[in-house]
Amino acid sequence: MSNHVPVYVTASITAAGVLGGAYLAYRLSQDKPTKLPETWEKVGVLKTINVFPIKSCAPVVLDTAECTYLGCRDGWLRDRVLMVVDSKNNFITARGYPELLQIFPTVRNSVLTLSHANMESVNVNLAEVVALNEPETVTVWREPVTVYDCGWEPSEWISRLIDRSSTGYRLVYYAADNCRRKRPGSDKFYKYTKNNTGALPDETSFNIVNEASIDDLNTRLPSDSQVSQRNFRPNFVMTGAQPYDEDKWKFLKIGENVFEIIKPCFRCVLTTIDPETGTRNSKIEPLTELRKYRLAETVEERKMWGNSPRMGIQLALISKPGGKVSVNDPIYAA
Repeated sequence: MSNHVPVYVTASITAAGVLGGAYLAYRLSQDKPTKLPETWEKVGVLKTINVFPIKSCAPVVLDTAECTYLGCRDGWLRDRVLMVVDSKNNFITARGYPELLQIFPTVRNSVLTLSHANMESVNVNLAEVVALNEPETVTVWREPVTVYDCGWEPSEWISRLIDRSSTGYRLVYYAADNCRRKRPGSDKFYKYTKNNTGALPDETSFNIVNEASIDDLNTRLPSDSQVSQRNFRPNFVMTGAQPYDEDKWKFLKIGENVFEIIKPCFRCVLTTIDPETGTRNSKIEPLTELRKYRLAETVEERKMWGNSPRMGIQLALISKPGGKVSVNDPIYAA
Protein backbone atom coordinates (compact mmCIF):
# COMPACT_ATOMS: atom_id res chain seq x y z
CA MET A 1 0.00 0.00 0.00
CA SER A 2 1.22 3.50 -0.85
CA ASN A 3 2.60 5.63 1.95
CA HIS A 4 0.06 8.25 0.89
CA VAL A 5 -2.80 6.02 2.03
CA PRO A 6 -3.03 6.02 5.85
CA VAL A 7 -3.25 2.78 7.76
CA TYR A 8 -5.57 2.72 10.74
CA VAL A 9 -5.97 0.34 13.62
CA THR A 10 -9.40 -0.81 14.71
CA ALA A 11 -10.97 0.08 18.02
CA SER A 12 -13.83 -1.52 19.89
CA ILE A 13 -16.46 0.58 21.59
CA THR A 14 -19.28 -0.81 23.72
CA ALA A 15 -22.79 -0.68 22.27
CA ALA A 16 -24.24 1.17 25.24
CA GLY A 17 -23.35 2.53 28.64
CA VAL A 18 -20.27 4.31 29.93
CA LEU A 19 -17.29 4.49 27.55
CA GLY A 20 -13.94 3.19 28.74
CA GLY A 21 -11.10 5.26 30.12
CA ALA A 22 -8.89 4.49 27.14
CA TYR A 23 -11.41 6.10 24.82
CA LEU A 24 -11.65 9.22 26.98
CA ALA A 25 -7.87 9.46 27.06
CA TYR A 26 -7.84 9.39 23.30
CA ARG A 27 -10.14 12.41 23.20
CA LEU A 28 -7.35 14.48 24.73
CA SER A 29 -5.64 14.40 21.34
CA GLN A 30 -8.58 16.26 19.76
CA ASP A 31 -8.86 20.05 19.46
CA LYS A 32 -11.36 20.28 22.33
CA PRO A 33 -12.14 17.19 24.39
CA THR A 34 -15.83 16.36 24.38
CA LYS A 35 -17.68 15.24 27.45
CA LEU A 36 -19.61 12.17 26.42
CA PRO A 37 -22.98 11.10 27.82
CA GLU A 38 -23.29 8.08 30.09
CA THR A 39 -26.79 7.12 28.95
CA TRP A 40 -27.59 5.96 25.43
CA GLU A 41 -30.88 4.96 23.81
CA LYS A 42 -31.30 2.61 20.88
CA VAL A 43 -33.03 4.65 18.17
CA GLY A 44 -32.77 2.54 15.05
CA VAL A 45 -30.75 0.33 12.75
CA LEU A 46 -28.27 1.11 9.99
CA LYS A 47 -29.94 0.25 6.68
CA THR A 48 -27.53 1.52 4.01
CA ILE A 49 -23.86 2.55 3.70
CA ASN A 50 -23.05 4.79 0.72
CA VAL A 51 -19.52 5.72 -0.31
CA PHE A 52 -19.14 8.42 -2.97
CA PRO A 53 -15.58 8.08 -4.33
CA ILE A 54 -16.09 10.99 -6.75
CA LYS A 55 -17.78 14.17 -5.57
CA SER A 56 -21.23 14.50 -7.21
CA CYS A 57 -21.09 11.10 -8.92
CA ALA A 58 -23.02 7.93 -8.09
CA PRO A 59 -22.37 6.00 -4.86
CA VAL A 60 -20.87 2.59 -4.16
CA VAL A 61 -23.11 0.72 -1.72
CA LEU A 62 -21.27 -1.36 0.91
CA ASP A 63 -22.20 -3.86 3.60
CA THR A 64 -19.25 -2.87 5.83
CA ALA A 65 -16.92 0.12 5.91
CA GLU A 66 -14.06 1.47 7.99
CA CYS A 67 -14.60 4.90 9.56
CA THR A 68 -11.71 7.38 9.33
CA TYR A 69 -11.37 11.13 9.75
CA LEU A 70 -11.62 11.38 5.96
CA GLY A 71 -14.88 9.44 5.94
CA CYS A 72 -15.93 5.90 5.03
CA ARG A 73 -13.29 3.65 3.53
CA ASP A 74 -12.81 0.16 2.11
CA GLY A 75 -9.18 -0.13 0.98
CA TRP A 76 -8.63 2.27 -1.92
CA LEU A 77 -12.36 3.02 -2.02
CA ARG A 78 -12.76 6.19 0.04
CA ASP A 79 -15.49 8.79 0.31
CA ARG A 80 -15.22 11.92 -1.84
CA VAL A 81 -11.48 11.75 -2.47
CA LEU A 82 -11.88 12.48 -6.18
CA MET A 83 -13.60 15.34 -7.97
CA VAL A 84 -13.87 17.01 -11.35
CA VAL A 85 -12.33 20.45 -11.94
CA ASP A 86 -12.74 22.83 -14.85
CA SER A 87 -10.09 24.56 -16.97
CA LYS A 88 -9.62 27.19 -14.23
CA ASN A 89 -8.96 24.49 -11.57
CA ASN A 90 -12.25 25.17 -9.79
CA PHE A 91 -14.27 22.19 -8.62
CA ILE A 92 -17.60 21.44 -10.30
CA THR A 93 -20.62 19.58 -8.93
CA ALA A 94 -23.89 18.13 -10.17
CA ARG A 95 -25.63 21.35 -9.13
CA GLY A 96 -24.42 22.83 -12.39
CA TYR A 97 -23.39 19.65 -14.19
CA PRO A 98 -26.08 16.98 -13.56
CA GLU A 99 -24.30 14.68 -16.02
CA LEU A 100 -21.97 13.79 -13.15
CA LEU A 101 -24.79 11.91 -11.40
CA GLN A 102 -24.76 9.39 -14.24
CA ILE A 103 -21.10 8.46 -13.72
CA PHE A 104 -20.89 5.16 -11.81
CA PRO A 105 -17.48 4.61 -10.19
CA THR A 106 -16.19 1.33 -8.82
CA VAL A 107 -12.85 0.59 -7.15
CA ARG A 108 -11.12 -2.79 -7.20
CA ASN A 109 -7.75 -2.92 -5.45
CA SER A 110 -6.28 0.43 -6.59
CA VAL A 111 -8.07 0.58 -9.95
CA LEU A 112 -10.90 3.08 -10.32
CA THR A 113 -13.37 2.35 -13.14
CA LEU A 114 -15.72 5.01 -14.52
CA SER A 115 -18.89 3.76 -16.22
CA HIS A 116 -21.79 5.44 -18.00
CA ALA A 117 -24.77 3.94 -19.82
CA ASN A 118 -23.84 5.59 -23.12
CA MET A 119 -20.04 5.40 -22.99
CA GLU A 120 -17.29 2.82 -22.82
CA SER A 121 -15.69 2.40 -19.40
CA VAL A 122 -12.32 3.89 -18.51
CA ASN A 123 -9.84 2.72 -15.85
CA VAL A 124 -7.51 4.74 -13.62
CA ASN A 125 -4.88 3.13 -11.40
CA LEU A 126 -4.88 5.34 -8.31
CA ALA A 127 -1.63 3.83 -7.03
CA GLU A 128 0.10 4.97 -10.22
CA VAL A 129 -1.55 8.39 -9.97
CA VAL A 130 -0.01 8.83 -6.52
CA ALA A 131 3.39 7.37 -7.43
CA LEU A 132 3.93 9.17 -10.74
CA ASN A 133 2.52 12.66 -10.19
CA GLU A 134 3.51 15.73 -8.22
CA PRO A 135 0.80 17.40 -6.12
CA GLU A 136 -0.85 20.53 -7.50
CA THR A 137 -3.38 23.01 -6.14
CA VAL A 138 -7.03 23.42 -7.13
CA THR A 139 -9.91 25.29 -5.48
CA VAL A 140 -12.88 24.02 -3.45
CA TRP A 141 -15.24 26.69 -2.06
CA ARG A 142 -12.53 29.31 -2.67
CA GLU A 143 -10.06 27.33 -0.54
CA PRO A 144 -6.85 25.76 -1.95
CA VAL A 145 -6.76 21.94 -1.96
CA THR A 146 -3.79 19.76 -2.89
CA VAL A 147 -4.52 17.03 -5.46
CA TYR A 148 -3.00 14.70 -8.04
CA ASP A 149 -4.06 14.85 -11.67
CA CYS A 150 -5.52 11.50 -12.76
CA GLY A 151 -4.29 11.78 -16.32
CA TRP A 152 -5.49 12.32 -19.87
CA GLU A 153 -7.84 9.33 -20.27
CA PRO A 154 -10.37 10.16 -17.55
CA SER A 155 -10.07 13.86 -18.44
CA GLU A 156 -10.98 13.18 -22.06
CA TRP A 157 -13.75 10.77 -21.03
CA ILE A 158 -15.40 13.24 -18.62
CA SER A 159 -14.96 16.17 -21.03
CA ARG A 160 -16.72 14.24 -23.80
CA LEU A 161 -19.58 13.44 -21.43
CA ILE A 162 -20.06 17.02 -20.26
CA ASP A 163 -19.57 19.12 -23.39
CA ARG A 164 -18.12 16.85 -26.12
CA SER A 165 -14.73 18.49 -25.81
CA SER A 166 -11.51 16.64 -25.02
CA THR A 167 -9.77 18.89 -22.52
CA GLY A 168 -12.39 20.99 -20.70
CA TYR A 169 -12.41 19.03 -17.45
CA ARG A 170 -10.04 16.94 -15.33
CA LEU A 171 -10.39 14.26 -12.70
CA VAL A 172 -8.22 14.89 -9.62
CA TYR A 173 -7.40 12.82 -6.51
CA TYR A 174 -7.00 14.21 -3.00
CA ALA A 175 -3.31 14.33 -2.09
CA ALA A 176 -3.33 14.71 1.70
CA ASP A 177 -3.73 12.30 4.62
CA ASN A 178 -5.45 14.88 6.81
CA CYS A 179 -8.76 16.73 6.42
CA ARG A 180 -8.84 19.79 4.22
CA ARG A 181 -8.99 23.28 5.66
CA LYS A 182 -12.33 24.46 7.00
CA ARG A 183 -14.51 26.71 4.86
CA PRO A 184 -14.46 30.36 6.00
CA GLY A 185 -17.24 30.98 8.49
CA SER A 186 -18.03 27.27 8.92
CA ASP A 187 -17.42 27.38 12.67
CA LYS A 188 -19.42 30.55 13.33
CA PHE A 189 -22.28 28.58 14.86
CA TYR A 190 -20.95 25.01 14.93
CA LYS A 191 -18.06 23.24 16.65
CA TYR A 192 -15.75 21.98 13.91
CA THR A 193 -12.26 20.63 14.56
CA LYS A 194 -9.38 19.90 12.18
CA ASN A 195 -10.58 16.27 11.95
CA ASN A 196 -14.17 16.94 10.84
CA THR A 197 -14.11 18.24 7.28
CA GLY A 198 -13.01 15.15 5.35
CA ALA A 199 -11.32 15.22 1.99
CA LEU A 200 -13.71 16.80 -0.54
CA PRO A 201 -17.25 16.80 0.93
CA ASP A 202 -19.00 20.14 1.28
CA GLU A 203 -18.96 20.13 5.07
CA THR A 204 -18.19 17.05 7.20
CA SER A 205 -16.79 13.56 6.76
CA PHE A 206 -20.10 11.79 7.52
CA ASN A 207 -23.77 12.43 6.87
CA ILE A 208 -26.80 10.41 7.97
CA VAL A 209 -30.48 10.61 7.03
CA ASN A 210 -33.48 9.17 8.83
CA GLU A 211 -35.60 7.11 6.43
CA ALA A 212 -38.73 8.00 8.42
CA SER A 213 -38.11 11.71 7.77
CA ILE A 214 -37.90 11.06 4.03
CA ASP A 215 -41.06 8.97 4.19
CA ASP A 216 -42.84 11.82 5.97
CA LEU A 217 -41.62 14.27 3.34
CA ASN A 218 -43.02 12.05 0.59
CA THR A 219 -46.49 12.18 2.19
CA ARG A 220 -46.36 15.94 1.61
CA LEU A 221 -45.03 15.82 -1.96
CA PRO A 222 -47.10 15.31 -5.14
CA SER A 223 -46.90 11.89 -6.74
CA ASP A 224 -44.69 13.15 -9.58
CA SER A 225 -42.10 14.59 -7.18
CA GLN A 226 -41.37 11.70 -4.81
CA VAL A 227 -37.80 11.42 -3.53
CA SER A 228 -35.52 8.74 -2.10
CA GLN A 229 -32.43 8.77 0.10
CA ARG A 230 -30.37 9.11 -3.10
CA ASN A 231 -31.64 12.69 -3.54
CA PHE A 232 -29.85 13.55 -0.27
CA ARG A 233 -26.59 11.63 -0.90
CA PRO A 234 -25.99 10.42 2.70
CA ASN A 235 -23.25 8.09 3.85
CA PHE A 236 -25.64 6.37 6.27
CA VAL A 237 -29.36 5.68 6.07
CA MET A 238 -31.07 4.65 9.29
CA THR A 239 -34.44 3.02 9.85
CA GLY A 240 -36.55 2.51 12.96
CA ALA A 241 -36.73 6.09 14.29
CA GLN A 242 -39.64 8.50 14.20
CA PRO A 243 -39.66 11.36 11.65
CA TYR A 244 -37.24 14.14 12.61
CA ASP A 245 -36.10 12.44 15.81
CA GLU A 246 -32.61 13.35 14.62
CA ASP A 247 -33.24 17.01 15.50
CA LYS A 248 -32.81 16.27 19.22
CA TRP A 249 -29.70 14.07 19.14
CA LYS A 250 -26.19 15.24 20.07
CA PHE A 251 -24.23 11.97 19.68
CA LEU A 252 -24.61 8.68 17.80
CA LYS A 253 -22.98 5.28 18.23
CA ILE A 254 -22.90 2.97 15.22
CA GLY A 255 -20.91 -0.24 15.31
CA GLU A 256 -17.48 0.49 16.80
CA ASN A 257 -17.80 4.23 16.26
CA VAL A 258 -18.96 7.29 18.18
CA PHE A 259 -20.01 10.40 16.27
CA GLU A 260 -20.80 13.90 17.42
CA ILE A 261 -23.53 15.77 15.57
CA ILE A 262 -22.01 18.99 14.27
CA LYS A 263 -25.03 20.58 12.60
CA PRO A 264 -28.15 19.97 10.52
CA CYS A 265 -27.56 19.41 6.81
CA PHE A 266 -28.98 22.42 4.99
CA ARG A 267 -30.05 21.37 1.53
CA CYS A 268 -29.42 22.88 -1.89
CA VAL A 269 -30.72 22.57 -5.46
CA LEU A 270 -28.89 19.26 -5.92
CA THR A 271 -31.78 17.53 -4.12
CA THR A 272 -34.13 18.63 -6.93
CA ILE A 273 -32.20 16.70 -9.58
CA ASP A 274 -33.39 13.14 -10.19
CA PRO A 275 -30.38 10.92 -9.35
CA GLU A 276 -31.59 8.28 -11.81
CA THR A 277 -32.04 10.54 -14.86
CA GLY A 278 -30.17 13.76 -14.07
CA THR A 279 -33.28 15.84 -14.86
CA ARG A 280 -34.36 18.80 -12.71
CA ASN A 281 -37.73 18.82 -10.98
CA SER A 282 -39.90 21.49 -12.60
CA LYS A 283 -41.57 22.27 -9.25
CA ILE A 284 -38.22 22.65 -7.46
CA GLU A 285 -39.14 19.77 -5.20
CA PRO A 286 -38.38 18.68 -2.55
CA LEU A 287 -36.96 22.11 -1.61
CA THR A 288 -40.26 23.93 -2.11
CA GLU A 289 -42.07 21.67 0.37
CA LEU A 290 -39.19 21.45 2.85
CA ARG A 291 -39.02 25.24 3.06
CA LYS A 292 -42.54 25.24 4.53
CA TYR A 293 -41.50 23.42 7.70
CA ARG A 294 -37.75 22.65 7.82
CA LEU A 295 -35.93 26.00 7.76
CA ALA A 296 -33.27 26.79 10.37
CA GLU A 297 -34.66 27.14 13.89
CA THR A 298 -32.69 30.22 15.04
CA VAL A 299 -32.50 33.72 13.63
CA GLU A 300 -28.71 33.52 13.52
CA GLU A 301 -28.75 30.32 11.47
CA ARG A 302 -31.33 31.71 9.09
CA LYS A 303 -29.08 34.69 8.41
CA MET A 304 -26.39 32.22 7.37
CA TRP A 305 -28.48 29.61 5.52
CA GLY A 306 -31.41 31.68 4.22
CA ASN A 307 -34.12 29.48 2.71
CA SER A 308 -32.05 26.29 2.65
CA PRO A 309 -34.09 23.68 4.56
CA ARG A 310 -32.84 20.88 6.83
CA MET A 311 -32.80 17.18 6.01
CA GLY A 312 -30.29 14.87 7.67
CA ILE A 313 -27.42 15.66 10.01
CA GLN A 314 -23.67 16.20 9.64
CA LEU A 315 -21.46 13.97 11.80
CA ALA A 316 -17.90 14.05 13.07
CA LEU A 317 -16.03 10.90 14.12
CA ILE A 318 -14.84 11.36 17.71
CA SER A 319 -13.81 7.78 18.48
CA LYS A 320 -10.50 6.36 17.35
CA PRO A 321 -10.25 5.98 13.54
CA GLY A 322 -10.40 2.48 12.11
CA GLY A 323 -13.63 1.24 13.67
CA LYS A 324 -16.01 -0.75 11.49
CA VAL A 325 -19.63 0.01 10.68
CA SER A 326 -21.94 -2.57 9.09
CA VAL A 327 -25.46 -2.77 7.69
CA ASN A 328 -27.90 -3.86 10.42
CA ASP A 329 -25.76 -2.37 13.20
CA PRO A 330 -27.95 -0.93 15.98
CA ILE A 331 -27.78 2.85 16.31
CA TYR A 332 -27.70 4.49 19.73
CA ALA A 333 -28.30 8.19 20.38
CA ALA A 334 -27.75 10.60 23.25
